[in-house]
Amino acid sequence: MKNVNDAKIVVITGATSGIGLATAEYLIEKGYKVYGIARRAFEGNFKCFCADVCDYPKIDEILSGILALEGKIDVFINNAGFGIAGAMNETSPESVQKIADVNLTALCVLSGKAVNAMKSGGGKIINVSSVGGIMPLPYQAMYSATKAGVEVFSRALANEVKPFKIKVSCVLPGDTKTGFTAARVCEGENVAAKKSVEKMARDEQKGKSPKSVAKVIYKIAKRKNPPLRVSVGGVSKLEVFLSRLLSVKFLNFIIRKIYC
Repeated sequence: MKNVNDAKIVVITGATSGIGLATAEYLIEKGYKVYGIARRAFEGNFKCFCADVCDYPKIDEILSGILALEGKIDVFINNAGFGIAGAMNETSPESVQKIADVNLTALCVLSGKAVNAMKSGGGKIINVSSVGGIMPLPYQAMYSATKAGVEVFSRALANEVKPFKIKVSCVLPGDTKTGFTAARVCEGENVAAKKSVEKMARDEQKGKSPKSVAKVIYKIAKRKNPPLRVSVGGVSKLEVFLSRLLSVKFLNFIIRKIYC
């Protein structure tokens, strides 16, 4: 393990559960010093600040405090997010706005703040997207849309920040067994939507552990020139490959057969 004074400083949003918590704990094992940001209070082996990622003044305060204490942020991991499900015509405008705010807008804003913290010394920004952004899921249209946006944003940002020696990577987990499944809100009474979401939930609970995603994030964090996009797990890699090979129409036909 590196001397504590030489440890890489990591900030992770959504750090108290699922992929965020697994990543925090795994990076600590590897000698990184981790700071978390999450909506709920947390006591563990790393300092976690209680804040909503959409509370930008509070985020500024937290990042300023970390910089004052550590003098740098080496890795910023945008992991916070949530899911809504259900037929789009039964989804409330308030839910549409909320998921866009948390999953995409806040990620973009916080990435900009990370750039400001890193531009004098370089660093890595790692954004957690989903294979659902490549293979858009019916009855999770807004979730898929935000995750597709995360990847497109990450690719654009990577070119912007190259002069600052900042690297940007996007991680695409597939089905992962976390509390995200139970926390997902399913709106409306559409029977087809409920059956589809139940199937997705079963697939997720049979999926890979969050630690498998944490290991991929660690590999990105330690690489000098990490890839722009990394999918997690054999199934996810196959899905990303098929998305390049098949026509959009045929790909959508396959997804419909599985989930509708």
